Amino acid sequence: GVLNEIVHEAFRLVEPPSVKGSRLKLLYVTEPQISPPTFVLFVNKAELAKPNYVRYLENFLRKSIDFTGTPIRINFKSRKEDE
Repeated sequence: GVLNEIVHEAFRLVEPPSVKGSRLKLLYVTEPQISPPTFVLFVNKAELAKPNYVRYLENFLRKSIDFTGTPIRINFKSRKEDE
């Protein structure tokens, strides 16, 4: 719950850039691995995650959860259609 709140706040503060009229939309976040901290962001279209926005999210997580000096992995997964 807290992790989802933090990442949703990051999305609220700085919207992802628009790519050909589409914008990255966050559905929810999980942390499947803790060493190193790995976050999976379930989004509408993973290909819309641009490197500069991923870097912003990484920095936001570092400040919010104090991951100073710890490598962080952020992966994006598209929602599955027709389920």
